[in-house]
Amino acid sequence: MSIVAGRITPINATMSPQFHRPSPTAILPLRLHKTHISLHCSNSSFLNPIRLSPVTRPTTRKPTSIQMSMEAGVGLMGTKLGMMTFFEPTGKVVPVTVIGFREGNVVTQVKTDETDGYNAVQIGYRRVRDKKLTKPEMGHLEKSGVIPLRHLQEFRLPSVDGFEPNQKLVLEELFKEGDLVDVSGTTIGKGFQGGIKRHNFKRGPMTHGSKSHRALGSIGAGTTPGRVYKGKKMPGQMGGTKTKIRKLKIVKIDTDLRVVMIKGAVPGKPGNLIRIAPAKIVGKNIPKN
Repeated sequence: MSIVAGRITPINATMSPQFHRPSPTAILPLRLHKTHISLHCSNSSFLNPIRLSPVTRPTTRKPTSIQMSMEAGVGLMGTKLGMMTFFEPTGKVVPVTVIGFREGNVVTQVKTDETDGYNAVQIGYRRVRDKKLTKPEMGHLEKSGVIPLRHLQEFRLPSVDGFEPNQKLVLEELFKEGDLVDVSGTTIGKGFQGGIKRHNFKRGPMTHGSKSHRALGSIGAGTTPGRVYKGKKMPGQMGGTKTKIRKLKIVKIDTDLRVVMIKGAVPGKPGNLIRIAPAKIVGKNIPKN
């Protein structure tokens, strides 16, 4: 308050509105404000600091679409039986993986751009009893008139002309000896393993007082960056993941035993599900779309 001409008047009445102290919430330190800001300096003064107002940017979301690679052609599903030695006519010894085929490899659904937004052929493999499947699974297969099948997988193709539900796929019609194929499956799970077995790290010295034999060692600096980078190779779960091995050669197709011999090793242990598809070759059979 102030005394003017014998009267007591409140001090607020004599002060200009520009000297009003702004609310604490309106003042944001520049070094602590992490969003984009705009400065309004028209009415700034010593007692009226610069007010900072955040600038909001419109967020645009990309439309979701099916991200799936095109196959070079429709393939088959089989069961890994094991490995053996194969002798070529020239006497050369070739290690091969034997893959057998149980009942199945039937077209269960044909997807098109008009119905599903993309072209794909769904294949079923390995017949099972009705009670092994759920009612939705049974209803899906009965709609196409297909027997109960355990595994269903899709092969996305540029065109699905020539495929129809309940069509059986024959190995001899899709592949021949000498073809290159892409083989995918689930690798053998090895549980929680250390860096030496999981990432092929070298061990430390075993003598002269060393206490770092199979330990991981330093994983980063202390001050800079002061943390461990993401993706650092460290002990963890090993195996049990889906893996694809590309461009394996078909050595032998035995129609009597219903097996195919593929050169080299394929993912998984005997009894695992294996997916065989024509190999993608640059400039030859890779779809452009």
